[in-house]
Amino acid sequence: MRNVNIKCIQLLLLNKTNNVYFKHNICYIQRIKPLINWCTVIPANVYRRQLFKTLLMGQGLSALICGTAVTSQYLATVYYLNTPMLQSFINYILLGITYTTALIFRRGDGNILQILKTKWWKYLLLGLTDVEANYAVVKAYQYTTLTSIQLLDCFIIPVLMILSWFFLKTRYRIIHYVAVCICLAGVGAMVGADILAGQDQGSSSDILLGDGLVLVSATLYAISNVCQEYTVKNLSRVEFLGMVGLFGSIISAIQLGILEHNEVSRIQWTWEIALMLAGYAVCMYGFYSFMPVVIKMSSATAVNLSLLTGDLFSLFCGLFLFQYAFSGLYIVSLVVILVGFIMFNTVPTLNPALAPSSDEEGWDNHAAEFDNDSTQGCVDEITCAQAEQDQIKSQVNERQSACVVINSVQM
Repeated sequence: MRNVNIKCIQLLLLNKTNNVYFKHNICYIQRIKPLINWCTVIPANVYRRQLFKTLLMGQGLSALICGTAVTSQYLATVYYLNTPMLQSFINYILLGITYTTALIFRRGDGNILQILKTKWWKYLLLGLTDVEANYAVVKAYQYTTLTSIQLLDCFIIPVLMILSWFFLKTRYRIIHYVAVCICLAGVGAMVGADILAGQDQGSSSDILLGDGLVLVSATLYAISNVCQEYTVKNLSRVEFLGMVGLFGSIISAIQLGILEHNEVSRIQWTWEIALMLAGYAVCMYGFYSFMPVVIKMSSATAVNLSLLTGDLFSLFCGLFLFQYAFSGLYIVSLVVILVGFIMFNTVPTLNPALAPSSDEEGWDNHAAEFDNDSTQGCVDEITCAQAEQDQIKSQVNERQSACVVINSVQM
């Protein structure tokens, strides 16, 4: 913003036509100098605060992902319960109870009936995409290794950027690509630490099928996240979550009855299993509920970059719960990923397709909002300066006319 204000001052100085105007511009600059200094400091502080808030909320989402991973691993390794569709079904039911119910009691165009009349097929496809993305990545653990899943799951980042480029009209700068590469380097350090520590867990019965499932899951997640970003920035978070909860519950219930009815019928219900399922459901429900908030503050790509630390949090929990071996590369990986995430968010992305038109809608990046505010402020300053200059010019012309009249009288 400081550069913008300097340009404003240069424009003021270039408009001088005589000493009167030049002196007036100098006086005007002296008067607005405190205002310029204030404007260059305050928005920067506000933006740093917003960036810190986005960083914390992104890591909160990673902690929730860590909670789902830990509870799922407990269910699989301690209680031998592998029912991914049952776990997803509970999450979608919770979403439906809260957000779909909220849509039912809405009035006007935001009511659930109005939404279903015009966009039911869109949300049906979105719900199917989300359900199958969750199922594919859990199913992949049966066929490939944890290392492969951690590496290939990063495929969501380039897919997200490509989809955002074409459908959301997002334009990235060089620093964004550099930041993504830094984050992926952090993931590489994490995978290297796993290999050195001998924690390459998972099955290897059909690596090709497992890796293919991970890539399919990453692609479906990217599609779902792009749709989510568009919906929460142009419509509302409640509409997105309500429709996903509605159609996700229906689709997951059908898939649960077809694929997992035998596993569910053989469950030996205890309070420990119920507690693990409840913990998973709460973490996943919190993740789905708060992710649109963070996406609205930043973007889907930025959120997924922050989620790369989720595997690290799971490994840190595994040090105490599952006796994993510690490696210093875990700390290096965490720092590198966070540095890449901060770099990505310090420079705004251009996103004209998501320009907000109401208080309900958000910005693609807070830096873009501050850039817009500073540019508008500069335009206002130039307008005021031009108005004052025009007034002085008219006064000078009047004085010159008076001088001509006086000279004529003297002659």
